[in-house]
Amino acid sequence: MGESEQISQTFYADIQNIILEARANAALGVEYIRVMMYWYLGERIFVEEQHGQNRAVYGEFLIKNLAVMLENEFGSGFSYRQLAYCRKFYRYYPNATNIHSQLNWFQYRLLIGIDDEYKREYYELEAFHNGWTGRELERQINSLLYERLLLSNDKESVLAVARRERTPAKPKEIIKDPMFLEFLALKREAHYYEQDIESALITHLQDFLLELGNGFSFVARQKRILLENDEFFVDLVFYNRLLRCFVVIEIKTHKLTHEDLGQLQMYVNYYDRFEKLSDENPTVGILLCTAKNDLLVKITLPEDNSNILTSKYQLYLPSEKELIEEIKEVIDLADERTDGE
Repeated sequence: MGESEQISQTFYADIQNIILEARANAALGVEYIRVMMYWYLGERIFVEEQHGQNRAVYGEFLIKNLAVMLENEFGSGFSYRQLAYCRKFYRYYPNATNIHSQLNWFQYRLLIGIDDEYKREYYELEAFHNGWTGRELERQINSLLYERLLLSNDKESVLAVARRERTPAKPKEIIKDPMFLEFLALKREAHYYEQDIESALITHLQDFLLELGNGFSFVARQKRILLENDEFFVDLVFYNRLLRCFVVIEIKTHKLTHEDLGQLQMYVNYYDRFEKLSDENPTVGILLCTAKNDLLVKITLPEDNSNILTSKYQLYLPSEKELIEEIKEVIDLADERTDGE
């Protein structure tokens, strides 16, 4: 083989040393050492492939042949696909000091699958700050959390919150529409009563908190309100420490009506007048429904309304294509607005 068609002994020795050193230091922190091992592999592969005249062709040859040699010596954890991830990992994170020790390799694999750098940064920071597991990060990516937040926020605001440069000031900065409740594992074709959904949400409270977003803590279920001789029961009550307010949630298994909005407004008024402290912000009300009429919402509520929100919920995750088609127009408008500033 010619010089450009073989792997040098020096290069292979460097790769061996990276793997052996990482294994020797495994006791210091298995997952972080593993992540850094893959970063160093990616760096070394990237540097080596720059030596080829046709870098793209040489890079493919390099990884394929390196994978064969490594798998013979170290096992199946160093396949062609894995080494390609390592190279991409280094390309997206060229500064080793930006690697978070709290994130594992599975999470970084998910992150480097995102080509949009702003979207990737958002998920990286949210996973880091909120201590998301790999499963939770995967779920948030698959549910297009970033895109759903862009429906009511501009890109700069979303990233500023993720970077901890600012605290959310408005409910729409946190609360998403639509909401996905696929974790309830309820069949989409079946009919459910409101208490069925509510009970399932309590059973899967941790997953529901993940879908609700940052800063939520559970307060009460079926909170009893007594107005003279009339009893009412609020479905779910939460508190959001970022917004510093109570969040009242009503669940409806039908299309939203103006009566539903009136009921939720009454609950919000009650919490504002009898539950919230003087230094807390006004209560937020969220009406979860299967379908809604946005014009009806606007006509029913005051023009300056910012605390009564409606959100359509779905019991399954749509395909990425379905959701992107639904929200692409809104995102494009947001990008155009940002570019014009």
